[in-house]
Order: sequence, then C-alpha cells, then structure tokens
Amino acid sequence: MIPEHRQTFNAAFSPARYQEMLADIDRQLPGQLDFRVAETPVFVPAGLRDKLKAAGESIIQVIEQPNFKDLTEGAIPAHQRVPNEDARPEFLTFDFAVCRDAQGELEPQLIEMQGFPSLYAFQSWLPSVFRRHYPIADSVSPFLGVPDFDTYQERMRAFILGGQPAEQVILLELFPEKQKTRIDFALSKKFWGVEAVCLTQIKRNGRDLFYEKDGRLIQIKRIYNRIIFDELERYPELTLSFNLTEDVDVTWVGHPNWFFRISKYTLPLLHAPFVPPSYFLHELTEYPADLENYVLKPLFSFAGAGVRLDVTAADLDALTDKQNYLLQRKVSYEPVVQSPDGLVKCEIRLLYIWPVGEARPQLLTGLSRLSRGAMIGVDFNKDKDWVGGTTPMFER
Repeated sequence: MIPEHRQTFNAAFSPARYQEMLADIDRQLPGQLDFRVAETPVFVPAGLRDKLKAAGESIIQVIEQPNFKDLTEGAIPAHQRVPNEDARPEFLTFDFAVCRDAQGELEPQLIEMQGFPSLYAFQSWLPSVFRRHYPIADSVSPFLGVPDFDTYQERMRAFILGGQPAEQVILLELFPEKQKTRIDFALSKKFWGVEAVCLTQIKRNGRDLFYEKDGRLIQIKRIYNRIIFDELERYPELTLSFNLTEDVDVTWVGHPNWFFRISKYTLPLLHAPFVPPSYFLHELTEYPADLENYVLKPLFSFAGAGVRLDVTAADLDALTDKQNYLLQRKVSYEPVVQSPDGLVKCEIRLLYIWPVGEARPQLLTGLSRLSRGAMIGVDFNKDKDWVGGTTPMFER
C-alpha cells in the first residue's frame, strides 16, 4: 500500500529467503511456531493509519459511556460470570477489513472486536525478524503509541506485572503447550518473565491460588488471562482445583468478563463511518430488504465458528434462538497487497492496553492477516501462499 516499500520488499523477496526467515524463527524458538506467518509485512500509508486510529477512537467513545456495562450485561452467560470485574477492559483489540470508499480511497471497516489479549509479545517481536531478512526502511514502524521495541517491552512488562514479582504473575491457559499461539507464550516469558501455566495445574487453598515451579509451591497474585470459555467447555471431564468463576484473592490483567462485553455483542451499539451496520436478530421486526448483503454471526462463538456468509429469510425464520445471533452488513475487502502473482486482501488489528488508573486506552501496535479466500481464517486459505499472520508497518 506504500508503493516504494512494496517495490523494495518484493524485489528482495524469494521463496528461499522466506524459508530462511522461518528457519530463523525456529532456531530462536524451536517448535513454537504453529500457525502460518505470511511472506510479507503490510505497509500502511499515513492516510489509512490515521483512519484506523479514528475508527478505534469512535469505538472507545462508546465503551467509555457510563452506561456501557448496563448495555452489555446480557453478554455474559450467567454460568461464566467471574467475580471482581474491573471498571474498564484492560485489553482492546479491533479488527478492520481494508476496503475502498466511494471515492476510491482506502478505508477500514470494522469486522470484529475483543476485550481480550491478542499476540502482544509476538507482534512486537515479528517485525525485527522481517527486518533481519529484508530491506525495510526506518520510515515505517510497527509501533504507534511508543517509539521503539525497548519502550514497548518496558510498558508491557509494567502493565502485565502490575507491581507484583514476575514469579507471582502467571499467563493462564488451557494446555498451553498445545495451543497454536504458544510462540506468544514463550515470548511473554522471555520479555516479561511470566510463566504459562495450565488451569489444570492451579492449586487452590481457600482464597489463595498456587502453582508449582522447580518443586516449590508459589502463590499467584496476578493472572494474565488467555483462557477462552468456549474452549474450556469442550472439556467437561476436567477435574479442577480452581474454577474461573470462584471468588479468590488475585487481580486479573484482562478480566474474563470483558471477553464477552467487548465482542460481537457490542457491534449493534456502534454507529460510526468505519463500522458497518449490525443488528441483534431478535430485535428486528423485519429483515433488511438486501439480505444478500448481510452476514449472520453467532454472538457467542470464537474464531469465526458458525459464521454464515449467505442467508435467506427462510434460514433466519428457522432459527429458534434468534437472541443468539446478529446480522452485520458485509464489507467488500479490497485486494491491496501486491504479491508476485496478484493482489491479496488484508485485515489490520489494532492492539490497545488500558492499565488501571489511566484515563484512556493506549494504542501500541497492530497485527495483520492476509487472505486469498472468502474469509480471513485458516480454513479459507489452505494450500495458498502470501496468506497468514503478519505485521503492519505504519508510515511514521
């Protein structure tokens, strides 16, 4: 999207060089990369960068409203509500499709949002890997709210630890060694000192939680939460000493309730130029006349599960649980990333933090995903190249 950067990168690119980069990642973090890293960064021009920031601000203004919690109470399933919720979400991630407006200018359009941490460690590290293997000018940067990598790590370490010793802060996951995002866990430990601990390994004694390390029981003071209830419910047979919904003496960085509040459930509350119209299905007295231009999304699903790109009125009438769905107007992805054999579509995710006591969230960096399929997800891009996760490099 920035022609001079794209031309320089593509001139230096070769499949062999890409394989060298992947081998470099594996040398540094053996066996940890379990998802496809795309061949290229996304070079984001200043105009689109500023529209992305403006789009994020329009969403934050809604989340800042005094009645936002009241509006999103219905988002939290009763059996998954966790005590001691923070006043504000500590993580915000917004996913935007890169599109063109009526004047032919690039613009973002909101696809998804989460009050849940993304790959905050990996996305800060990946740009340095690209820079080792390709000529990338200093006039672009992966960082937005901080000047450089070191400042980012200092900011994130203080935020994640929250004043506690690193040994008493854990990254909580379910079977972390099997997760596709485990490379991010390894980097979280390297940069911030937090161990990835499986929920099944947590020991509870009254209101106190512990985990075992090097033969010692260590009390947990703070939890960097990466568990998603959707996944946890796939394992009803698990015997746990600690259930997430129990009231215990820990602080959360990323309280679980915000995963539900900032989600597809929030989309119908948003009305802004870079947000396609969305409606709770059960609140519609009639369907949009151009239903072919809408996508059906389950409110309570993760990673694109259950999304239906093409629906009819008969399909909607057949749903017996309309309160669990929304209709969102489709957006038209504009293929904008030049690969050796054509243009590729992309999404850009903005990554914010909102530490307790700070007036407003801070935008730190981003994540990008490339696609040649009907949707961005892995299942739609099998056996293709120039697709997958990568880093946006924003014009300074």
